[in-house]
Amino acid sequence: MSSKNRFGFDVPSAPGSSGGVSRNRGVGPMSAAVRDAAENLQESTEAKMEARRRNAAEAKEYRAALEGGLVLSRIPLDEVRQDDLPRDRLDLEAVASSDEMDELKASILAHGQKEPVELFRKHDGTLQLKKGWRRLTALRQLHAHTGDEAFATVLARVVDRSEERTALYIDMVEENAIREDLTFAEMAMLAISAAADPAIAETSPEALVGTLYASLHKMKRSYIRAFVQLLSALGDDLKWPKAVSRNLGVEVARRLRDNADQLADLRARLASAQGIDEQTQILLEFGAAPETPAAAPVRAKGAGREKYEFHLGSTKVTARKGECRIKDDLDFADIDRDVLEEAVAAFNAVVRSRRQGR
Repeated sequence: MSSKNRFGFDVPSAPGSSGGVSRNRGVGPMSAAVRDAAENLQESTEAKMEARRRNAAEAKEYRAALEGGLVLSRIPLDEVRQDDLPRDRLDLEAVASSDEMDELKASILAHGQKEPVELFRKHDGTLQLKKGWRRLTALRQLHAHTGDEAFATVLARVVDRSEERTALYIDMVEENAIREDLTFAEMAMLAISAAADPAIAETSPEALVGTLYASLHKMKRSYIRAFVQLLSALGDDLKWPKAVSRNLGVEVARRLRDNADQLADLRARLASAQGIDEQTQILLEFGAAPETPAAAPVRAKGAGREKYEFHLGSTKVTARKGECRIKDDLDFADIDRDVLEEAVAAFNAVVRSRRQGR
């Protein structure tokens, strides 16, 4: 039951009271639309924020990969320079016209460039070659010969930040050194060139051998150091250094170290050599020339002595009854047993035959 108020209209009954009409409190169409729009907007905003976070993370990873040289790029050939680092090969023209270069070009022509080269970007923005001289040269030759734009670019890894200078040399030689594609003369010449690089603190080529070729066996590094001494001593008078074999180079370097007074004569003879064969013969004659033996104590025939010592090159020999001691800077433990057995057998044969023939 309702009653009229003083304004003359009925006052509705309270909800739930007898005879009253219940009020509809449900969500209306407009409210539902607004709520749905708000929920969709929130979901869309969260999705966009997640996408932005993901894109930022991916962009950071890409920049890191790009700076680390993990991203392959197509670089126009005319943007790549190769005048910053000395190459680890002595006769580049011969390599460029070799049968191996023709084989590489045939492979690229048939299958495309499979292995990327490695470049580094200097502070001035220029791109310099670090590794892959033969691949780059093959592409240049193919583009010049065919004019095909397919060979106008090189597939490359590019390091955007400049590396420590010594690391650039190490990266350049590592591939060829591991594949044993370089001669001892070439490896030695690179150490000499690196020591002359003003951006490298170490100025001793012998010391740099240990840094540049740390992955090689220490015996091989000793051979490289012998060639460093050989090339440093003979300079341009040694016209065909790649033709010098390992054993011959090591022996000539040893003799030069012990007979420095003969250097000028050897250089003069080498300077007049007309070919590889003549150069090799001159080096063989020098390496085989008898050395002036160290003066031995004078003693009467048959007179005994407790011991005596002498030096033969870098080798010190101590002789006494029942013992002959040999000391050298070589690591004898690194020499194969069969080599030492052969050397000892030859030593015994000479000593015993001479003693029996006295």
